[in-house]
Amino acid sequence: MAGSGDLQLYRYPQSKSVDAVRWLHPLSAFDRFIATALYDTDDASSSVDIHSLNLNSDPENPNRSKPLLRPRSSWPSPSRISSLRTSEIPQKHVVAALSTFAGYVHFLFMDPIDVSVELELSTDEDQPLHNASVSIVDLQDGGHECLSVGEDGRVNLVSVVEGRLDTQLVHDNGGLVSYTAVKWGSQAEFATGGFGFGLQWWDQRKPGGLVSQLKGNWAQGNVTGIVHSIDIHPSRKHISVVGGSSGTVFAWDLRWQQQPILLSGVGVAGQSTFESEIWEIQYDIHAQSSSISSTSSTKILPVMFCSEDGILGVIEQGKPPIELLTEACAINSLDIDPQNPSDIICGLEWESIGILMRPKEAASVY
Repeated sequence: MAGSGDLQLYRYPQSKSVDAVRWLHPLSAFDRFIATALYDTDDASSSVDIHSLNLNSDPENPNRSKPLLRPRSSWPSPSRISSLRTSEIPQKHVVAALSTFAGYVHFLFMDPIDVSVELELSTDEDQPLHNASVSIVDLQDGGHECLSVGEDGRVNLVSVVEGRLDTQLVHDNGGLVSYTAVKWGSQAEFATGGFGFGLQWWDQRKPGGLVSQLKGNWAQGNVTGIVHSIDIHPSRKHISVVGGSSGTVFAWDLRWQQQPILLSGVGVAGQSTFESEIWEIQYDIHAQSSSISSTSSTKILPVMFCSEDGILGVIEQGKPPIELLTEACAINSLDIDPQNPSDIICGLEWESIGILMRPKEAASVY
């Protein structure tokens, strides 16, 4: 266990590389669960492992509870996992969608009580969904539809229909531009990103789908790189926040499409500059919970990020970044618990799962 002030970090060493981590929320009233994408470098095997998280007393600090992580089940993946997303179908199943470097997408349906895997659905084994690695997937709330984007320039929609997966090619640019990030904005809209920090906004109700885009030359040579992660706030779908190369975090407001707001990276005056890859970002729903109703719709809400140089931090518009955690290795994924937003799970490159617990009151977080 490690911590600073009211922040507590618990590390759980693994025997395999941790490629992705996600919270799960079954119907159990006593246990919390997490899903991890693991990769064994010795035999080149991958799996999705489910762990239960129990709160027991901490002998080092009797006034705090210490989470105890126990393995519950495992599903072997036919190839290395490139991304992992989770959702719930009310009163029915917990759902996980994952993509692989071999070009396939898989759905796992888990028991709503003990999250054991009951059903697995995969895209056509004889015809990969993508001609190259699937960069990332995003699972829609409700667990019935999933978007996948890849290095081959394809955007696909994967839907669960009567016990099978139905696939629809949304867009194919023939590999001229690779997509590296995707995020649902609503039931019909989503954002994609790729090289050169370019972004696209899609609406499936419109002919052709593509309705707006931020061209990759918006920084005029001051910033260049790849989009790794996109997040969209459920109450402010017009604003996408983006994390990518060279410590860059920016926001794209559809109301001012060609004027992105740079939050971190080269060119942000008066702030420390992160120089490594920003692997994942999420709106920090804990930090913003007390002020979102009174915040202007033009102000960018606090964003949490993790980076290649081992930083887990929070960026808020007009303020210096706050480093919650600094590790000696890369932090390659994070997930904020939507039901307990003071708790964060992260994947540490050196074969560990980290759980960071913050004070319950948002005002005392930082």
